[in-house]
Amino acid sequence: MLHRVVPIALVLATFPPAVRAQGGAAVPRAAANEPWSVRMAESVMRRQPIVHEEWDYTAGLILLGIDQVGTLTGDPRYQRYVKDNMDRLVAPDGSIRTYALDEYNLDQINQGRLLFPLYARTRDLRYRKAAELLREQLRTHPRTKEGGFWHKKVYPNQMWLDGLYMAEPFYAQYARTFNEPAAFDDITRQFLLLARHARDPRTGLLYHGWDESRTQAWADKETGLSASVWGRAVGWYAMALVDVLDFLPENHADRAQLVRVFRDLAGAIARVQDPVTGLWYQVLDQPSRAGNYLEASASSMFIYALGKGARKGYLPADYRAIAERGYDGIIARLITVEPDGLVTLGGVCQVAGLGGKQQRDGSFAYYVGEPVVANDPKGVGAFILASVELGR
Repeated sequence: MLHRVVPIALVLATFPPAVRAQGGAAVPRAAANEPWSVRMAESVMRRQPIVHEEWDYTAGLILLGIDQVGTLTGDPRYQRYVKDNMDRLVAPDGSIRTYALDEYNLDQINQGRLLFPLYARTRDLRYRKAAELLREQLRTHPRTKEGGFWHKKVYPNQMWLDGLYMAEPFYAQYARTFNEPAAFDDITRQFLLLARHARDPRTGLLYHGWDESRTQAWADKETGLSASVWGRAVGWYAMALVDVLDFLPENHADRAQLVRVFRDLAGAIARVQDPVTGLWYQVLDQPSRAGNYLEASASSMFIYALGKGARKGYLPADYRAIAERGYDGIIARLITVEPDGLVTLGGVCQVAGLGGKQQRDGSFAYYVGEPVVANDPKGVGAFILASVELGR
């Protein structure tokens, strides 16, 4: 998935050292004894008073984490930051600037998750109308023959693991909030389709993408699967599962099966955790292959999913220790604190996808050859969520 990254140095050069957040209030430097969730949220707010110029899944991930920091601390600055950023894009009539329904892009659903807490806190109808607009996309979104959402209209017949996180937690929260119980059958179908089609029976892990038509250059002609097990893609799927279970009714016919899928995947994730660092590799199932590296966003996503799964009882309690070991690895190896107190997360794969104009082939060489950067929002957002989840 593509994302336009603004170099951090350019962002910092734009603002004076005491960066001002929306509304003119100075964002204070977080103390060294504050939780890492607070320190990273403060760093984002100091670096980026405007988190993103467009409606975008990465902005959604960052803002979701910061919103949770606001709930955790009770400090209104965090949720004010979320509201200010959302209100730049959501108009009073519920239209969303830079969003186009007819693009049929699942990535454009994820930021909609912030609409629910905003509507609950303000009762401003703009947020409900915007949520209804995104829900309308899902009603007409193109699908595979079995009913799976295409990742995008420009990627026909393809389901990607990423898409489960982009759409299903929003879809499930909408169904719960606005009383649409029939939607839950559609939501669980998405997970079960990829659990059936994308799972590697040898490892229990999931391949990044599946092409129903088996015509894409990256797709195996017999299975339709992409060639590699990409860490962040598996992380998106795992986070989506554990978040959707928050909203799925306890008596839903597929709930027990989804929990089994999650447990099976969690076991597979635990088996490929690096025993030395506690982290996970960019290509999960080939840790010793030359060029592979320990990657921050996937590691943060697994920490979040395993930690939450243990807390909610979907996983055995000892998965908390697996998550803690991963978190210790991130702090020890991938986090640095700048002299001005800003926190930096290194080791993040900047972007990866399948096909498209770039003809991305899904090979091992492709995934390990993409740029590795610091403070990419896909890593930072997942790190904040993991930090809140573990209370670290």
